[in-house]
Amino acid sequence: MLQNLETVAREAKSWPFEQARNLLAHVLKKRLSDAERNAARALIDAGKADEALATFPALQRPVILETGYGPSGLPHMGTFGEVARTTMVRNAFRALTGDHWPTRLIAFSDDMDGLRKVPEGVPNPQMLAEDLHRPLTVVRDPFGTHDSFGAHNNARLRAFLDGFGFDYEFLSSTEQYRSGRFDQTLLTVLARFDAVQAIMLPTLGAERRETYSPFLPVSPVTGHVLQVPTLARDVERGTITFEDPAGEPGNRTEVPVTGGHVKLQWKPDWAMRWTALDIDYEMSGKDLIESVRESSKVCRAIGGVPPEGFNYELFLDVEGKKISKSRGNGLTMDEWLRYGTPESLSWYMFQSPKSAKSLHFNVIPRAIDDYLAAIEAWKTQEPAKRIDNAVWSIHAGAPPSHTSPVSFGLLLNLVGVANASNKDQLWAYFANYLPEATPESEPLLDRLMGHALNYYEDFVKPAKSYRLPDDKEKAALLDLAGRLKTLPAGTTDGELIQAEVYAVGKDHAFEPLRGWFGALYEVLLGASQGPRFGSFAAIYGLPQTIALIEAGAAGELAA
Repeated sequence: MLQNLETVAREAKSWPFEQARNLLAHVLKKRLSDAERNAARALIDAGKADEALATFPALQRPVILETGYGPSGLPHMGTFGEVARTTMVRNAFRALTGDHWPTRLIAFSDDMDGLRKVPEGVPNPQMLAEDLHRPLTVVRDPFGTHDSFGAHNNARLRAFLDGFGFDYEFLSSTEQYRSGRFDQTLLTVLARFDAVQAIMLPTLGAERRETYSPFLPVSPVTGHVLQVPTLARDVERGTITFEDPAGEPGNRTEVPVTGGHVKLQWKPDWAMRWTALDIDYEMSGKDLIESVRESSKVCRAIGGVPPEGFNYELFLDVEGKKISKSRGNGLTMDEWLRYGTPESLSWYMFQSPKSAKSLHFNVIPRAIDDYLAAIEAWKTQEPAKRIDNAVWSIHAGAPPSHTSPVSFGLLLNLVGVANASNKDQLWAYFANYLPEATPESEPLLDRLMGHALNYYEDFVKPAKSYRLPDDKEKAALLDLAGRLKTLPAGTTDGELIQAEVYAVGKDHAFEPLRGWFGALYEVLLGASQGPRFGSFAAIYGLPQTIALIEAGAAGELAA
C-alpha cells in the first residue's frame, strides 16, 4: 500500500512529504559519514531503500517519531492534531523509502511531573489538593478507577488514540525514570551540569537563576517533586545534595539522580528524552519555538542530536483570538465529533499547519464537504496528484472508494425544510432518490444525517432568517413552480431540475445569475447560501419543492 511510491513521493509538494524528506536527510546525516550518506542516498533515490538498509547497519534501527502529552488534564484537540499530523509525516516517510525502513511512533506521557494545581471540574478536589506537588502517578485518582490520577489520564489518552485507530507505542515518564532506562543519560546530565546551566540560566529571570537546577529531586519525606537548588554534586557516586523543605533547617539530603529519585526540569527533560530514546522527529506548537531551541542546545551539550521537526501554528477562536483552555473559547473533541466526522477533523488538521486558522463550529460543515470532495477528486487523479491529495495522508494511501452520495450542506438544508428531528424522517426522503440505499449500505450518509440533525438544531435553526421576495423574484419563483409542474411528479433527475432553475434565472434577467440563487436560498431556506438546488429538490421531492416555492412566493415562509 505504501510501497512502490518512491518516485512520486520525492516530487510530492504537500507538507507531510516535505517533512518526510527533511526527516530522511536528518537521519542519514545523524547515522552515517559523508561518504556513506551519499552512497545510501543514491540507493534510496533509485528506489532501493532495502539495499541501503542492508548495506549500512546503522540504518537498520527504526526511525522514531514522538509526540508528548501532559497528563494533568484529559486529551484534547491539540493532542489529536499533533498525533494525526505526526502520523501523516510517518506515512509519507514510509512511502518515500518504499516502506522498507521500520518506524515507531511514541506517545510519551510526562506523568512524573508534579501536580501544580487542582484541575477544574474533577471530583474530590480536596483529595487532589492534599496531593499537590507529588508526581501525577502518585497523586490519588479522584475518579476512583485507577491507581493514580496520572494512570487515569494515561488510560484516557490511550483510549482516545485507540478510538481513532492511531498506531503508536505508549511510554510513561515515571516508568522510564524508575526502570533505569534514563539512568545513563541522567548521569551524563550530572557530569555536564555546568554546561546545562550555562544554557538555561541566561533564559531565566534574576531571582529564578539564584535557585535553578535542572534536577528536581523527589523528597524522601513528602514525595513532592521539589524545585530547590542543587547544593552539591558527586559525579562518581551519581548523586546530588539539596535541602529538603520538609526537614530541619539546614539539612542536607543526598539522593541518586538515577532510579526515579529525581526528575529533570521540562526543557532539560525534553533534551534528555530525545537523547535517551534516540528520537528522530518531533513537532510542536509555535509557542514552543524558544523551548525547542533551548532544549536542542541542551541535547547537544549532553551528546545527543536534536530531532527534526517543525513548529505548527496555533488555532484561533471565531474572533481571531488565541484559544485558551482557561477562557474556554476553543472547540473540544467531543463538540467536533457531535457535529462532524473524525475524517473531517483530520482534513482540517492537514490544511496549512503553519497558518493560523479558526477552530470554531462554523468551520465544520465546510471541512466535511471539502473532505467528501477530495475523495471524489481522488478517483480520477493520476498518482502524482493523488499523493498530494489530503485524503492520501488521512488514510495512509488507501482512502475509501465510496463516501456519501450527497453533501453535508444539502443534508443541513433538508433537515430544515423537512423539519426533521430524526434519521428515519430523512431516510424517507431518499426512498425515491436512492431507492436501494439503507443505513447499512450507506453508513457514512447515515452518520452524516446524525451530525446534520445536531448541527442544524444547535446552530442553523437559531440563525434562520427568511425574507419576502421582491416583485421580480416573486415572478421568477412562480415561473419556476410552473415549469417544475410540467415535469413528471416522480422526477429524481437533479440535473434536469437544475436546468429549469438556470433557465428561469436567465429568462428573468438576473445579472449576475448568483443573485437568483441567492434569492432562492434567502426566500426558501432562510440562509445566505445553500446546496445545488436541483439536487436538493430531487431528494426533497418535486411536489414538496413546488409547494415550498409557492409558499415562499406568497410570503408565507417569511411570516
